[in-house]
Amino acid sequence: MTTPSGLGSKLPATRLPSPPEPVWQGLAGVAGRRLLAIAGAVLLGGCAAVGPDFKRPEIPWLRGWSGGSLDSLNAEQRGKPRAQTEEWWRNFNDPVLDRLIAEAQRVNPNVRTAGMRILEARAQLMIAGSLLYPQQQQITGTVLRTGEERSSGPDSTLTAYNAGLAIGWEIDFWGKFRRSVEAADSGYFASIAQYDDLQVLMAAQVATFYCAIRTLELRLQIAHQNAALQKRSLEITERLFKHGNDSELDVQQAKAQYLATLSTIPQLEGSLRQTQNALGVLLARPPGPLSEMADGKNTIPQAELGVIVDLPADLLRRRPDVRAVEMQLAAQSALIGVSVADLYPSIALLGSLGLSATSLSGSPRTLAWGVGPSLVWNVFDHGRLTGEVLVQDARFQQLYEQYQGAVLQAAREVDDAAVGFAKNREQVPILEEAVKAAKRSLAIASIQYREGLANFERVLDSQRTLFSQQERLVSNRGNVAQSLVALYKAMGGGWQAGRGRPLLDDATRETMGERSDWRELLREPLPAPDAGPQLIGPRTDEQ
Repeated sequence: MTTPSGLGSKLPATRLPSPPEPVWQGLAGVAGRRLLAIAGAVLLGGCAAVGPDFKRPEIPWLRGWSGGSLDSLNAEQRGKPRAQTEEWWRNFNDPVLDRLIAEAQRVNPNVRTAGMRILEARAQLMIAGSLLYPQQQQITGTVLRTGEERSSGPDSTLTAYNAGLAIGWEIDFWGKFRRSVEAADSGYFASIAQYDDLQVLMAAQVATFYCAIRTLELRLQIAHQNAALQKRSLEITERLFKHGNDSELDVQQAKAQYLATLSTIPQLEGSLRQTQNALGVLLARPPGPLSEMADGKNTIPQAELGVIVDLPADLLRRRPDVRAVEMQLAAQSALIGVSVADLYPSIALLGSLGLSATSLSGSPRTLAWGVGPSLVWNVFDHGRLTGEVLVQDARFQQLYEQYQGAVLQAAREVDDAAVGFAKNREQVPILEEAVKAAKRSLAIASIQYREGLANFERVLDSQRTLFSQQERLVSNRGNVAQSLVALYKAMGGGWQAGRGRPLLDDATRETMGERSDWRELLREPLPAPDAGPQLIGPRTDEQ
């Protein structure tokens, strides 16, 4: 039998023997069939691993899925450079955004917690791997001082010494412990996938909040500009009213519009501060504006999508959240094998060595030893062991359905984000023309009002239209940026860079190393992006 030599060690491939029959079908028949299966497994496979070998679940509809709206969007990008999906935020050419994302992916508390779960999974894998070696390795010893006080005769005292060594090694005939290693290894990679998913989420959330802040800053600027314009109109109407050249109605209408615009400013300022606070929390900073964002208030990050060269099915399968469910499914598949192995006899090699003596003069010293095999077989399980197999199988099916749902949800997110980006982008030139028309309309209305060819209500209407169209244009540009961020997130980009970062900062690593003997587990790098668990059976990635 092959034993692991470390994390993610190679395990031997085996064939699956016939599963045992339920115990209630009769002792004779059960024992006969089990013994036949055992004999066959020993003769044919040596140390066989019972239970199912994991295979990636098939998703029939995924074979013919072309990407939906993403495919249409991608067709429009032909001739353009390939899209940068691994560190997609660099497409925005914003150094401040780059630094903020890198910081969030490193210091965010949720990311750090996910890193701790990886360390926990490493420790669990160490525990599982240790079961492949002698499970009992005990050294015992006693020193006992005894005495007697007699009413007649002399008192007596002596010291008794006992020392012993016991070793027990359950042979992994049915792959119970190897399946446990397989489950722990898959759980380890599931924790890494969850860590990767948080890297994706952090990049997307930071970029989304960053674009929202820049959008709110521009909206505030527009509100202040329009308030200043409307204030001048109010001053003009008040002056004309004093000289009897205008009515009070024009004054009150101008005043109402000016105050209405002023009222939007506190609301925008409140939203801005709340968004800044949200971004600060992602960066593990106290609430408040970020000093790095003091510059660049007049620009919303913009980027082109580029050409997506990856197959839509591959995009979905590589998403960290989908990979996490797949690894959980692989771990649960192995746990079925662990529970099936409990239906078979447990065969162990036992050994003991003991030495006993006393301090009594002339007393003998005794050396005792024992070596031999041991067999334990729960023949009458009364449905307990068989039921445990069914429990693990039901849990596997639950995760299978979750996997199907995760892929469906991923496809929906890709399509939603693609159509959102495409439609928001279509609105930009339309709204730009609308702003130009609104500015021209205001200029004409102002001239006609001064020349007495139009009333002041035409001016007010033009001012309201201009303010509204400018707001819509800025908001739409922000939506374009945020929908592009959502598309990159839906494609699962942005986690690869995290594989090269240490899980812990130096201070945390030092503290944990002083508190417990982690050995090299604290410094061990994460596996390569294309690495996966070592499974007992063949893992098929074919769809």
